[in-house]
Amino acid sequence: MRRLLTGYVVSFNRRHRRHGHLFQNRYKSILCQADTYLAELVRYIHLNPPCACLAADMKALEVYPFCGHGALLGKCERPWQNTQYVLKRFATQTGLARRRYRDFVQKGARQGRRPDLIGGGLVRSAGGWTAEKALRKIGDYQKGDERILGDGDFVSKTLAQANAQLERKHRIQKRGVTSDMVVGHVASLLEMEPSELLTPGKQKRLVQARSLVCFLAVQEAGISQAELSRQFRLRNRLSAWR
Repeated sequence: MRRLLTGYVVSFNRRHRRHGHLFQNRYKSILCQADTYLAELVRYIHLNPPCACLAADMKALEVYPFCGHGALLGKCERPWQNTQYVLKRFATQTGLARRRYRDFVQKGARQGRRPDLIGGGLVRSAGGWTAEKALRKIGDYQKGDERILGDGDFVSKTLAQANAQLERKHRIQKRGVTSDMVVGHVASLLEMEPSELLTPGKQKRLVQARSLVCFLAVQEAGISQAELSRQFRLRNRLSAWR
């Protein structure tokens, strides 16, 4: 997303001799409790084109190229889109799942705007402010977070896991772990020389080793991608290894 919102926008602006933002608002991601909310979110997102008058009707939406709806219905081939992950929530047989999914989306088109899917985390999860206030009246106070779409237990467990990971990262950072140390550790595990990891090349074993270095350095040791780029003498290719 960073490459899209910065690198692509810069090249687009240069090409069209313009300035400023190309996409509205900043990118944000929301963790979703899949069993409860995934189908609702997929439907809501795929109904955006007709709501914005970019697709005339449901038939046009099926062939709209900038939406995943057509791929879910088998109207186009997109190997990179995980359609089965969504379809299996409707049926085990692909044909039946597609029919049920189509009916599900068509029913959603009649519901209009869904404030419960665009508000704050707890408000979304509870079904809107009215439902949330009703829960509070009976003493049901659930954990909420803007970044998470799910019930109170799901939010609490997610935040606990995130805090545990953050504490682990801080402990590693306090030990003063450097990118050189990570390279040496991975080289030792894979029985390679550290200098070999820093040598340019696209051999499978070398690429996998570098990927492991990048993962451990960024996710575990909190080392910046800019520092790793300098370590490997690379520009704009680090994300391809992760």
